[in-house]
Amino acid sequence: MLDNRIKTLARNLISYSTDLKQGEKLLIEVFDVDDRHLVNELVKEAYKVGAYPSVRIQNNQITKELLMGTTKEHSKILAKYLLAQMKETDAYIGISGGNNIFEYSSVPSEKKKIYAKYYSKPIHRDVRVDNTKWVILRYPTEGVAQLAGKSTEDFEDFYFNVCNLDYSKMDKALNPLKELMEKTDKVRIASKTTDLTFSIKGMPAIKCSGKRNIPDGEIYTAPIKDSINGHILYNVPSTHSGIRHENIRFEFKNGKIQKATSSNTKELNKVLDRDEGARYIGEFSIGINPYIFDPMLDILFDEKITGSIHLTPGSCYKNTDNKNVSTIHWDLIKILRSEHGGGEIYFDDKLISKDGRFVLENLKQLNPENLV
Repeated sequence: MLDNRIKTLARNLISYSTDLKQGEKLLIEVFDVDDRHLVNELVKEAYKVGAYPSVRIQNNQITKELLMGTTKEHSKILAKYLLAQMKETDAYIGISGGNNIFEYSSVPSEKKKIYAKYYSKPIHRDVRVDNTKWVILRYPTEGVAQLAGKSTEDFEDFYFNVCNLDYSKMDKALNPLKELMEKTDKVRIASKTTDLTFSIKGMPAIKCSGKRNIPDGEIYTAPIKDSINGHILYNVPSTHSGIRHENIRFEFKNGKIQKATSSNTKELNKVLDRDEGARYIGEFSIGINPYIFDPMLDILFDEKITGSIHLTPGSCYKNTDNKNVSTIHWDLIKILRSEHGGGEIYFDDKLISKDGRFVLENLKQLNPENLV
């Protein structure tokens, strides 16, 4: 019997997240998901509104083999066909099972760089992100449940809580913070292990409330490219290209990462040396999802942790254009709640958040008990 929560999720993805309309073309791309139910429901919901759905099924083990021998010319050929489809697509839904986050760890870094530059970036950064209505999400597979440290059944309950949240309520609650951020010049992030300042003067703030990611729950902008000074220690582990990093620490001078260390410092600097933009920051964001408290080594969930911030090496988004261009965009997260060491966020020297909780009266509606 089909879980009604899957029907609800499919309906929300079509009617709210992508706001799919009659006559629009929808591309559903599926990675490592054997369960057909969500995809089937998405196709049905798309037909209900008079849209034209298409589906691409992918497998990360096969993709890994393609990467092992790829070249610039090969990656361009692979990109050519999907790029043409993406340019004609009105809406995109990407679903990943995420069964093995270390699948690509054996792929040489030079091959990953080629694939990122000539396949992923043209399709997803240059076209999909800024020219379609899109949303990406995980699927509650056994592998994702294992990452979260939960049984499959417990993870499914958690998953549908965060994915079927009332995101329209969150969207309204974010308005005062959006307004405040767009009036702010100087931001300071402070904790026992971090003292960082930068400017966001004149930059737009973008609400993330179920329109791009599921789960969602953040608001982002971009720092003025050369304004970041100080140091930050991220307390959430992260992976890049299948390699795990813990205790990532950056030292900044005039916007550029001058020194970078982690549990895998050599590999970290390989990522940051891919291009000039990789050592500058493309995004600053505050996480607010009321159901997500603990990291699970999955950025799609971890960047939404309530009481967290992320400061992202790499490319900015076009709607918060600080002129930083890179083949990477790596969301690295610091939790500021007291059980993770605490910390404060200041806007123009005024405290707005302490130990992961908003302290200004008009922002308290974003604290988790008020969003559930």
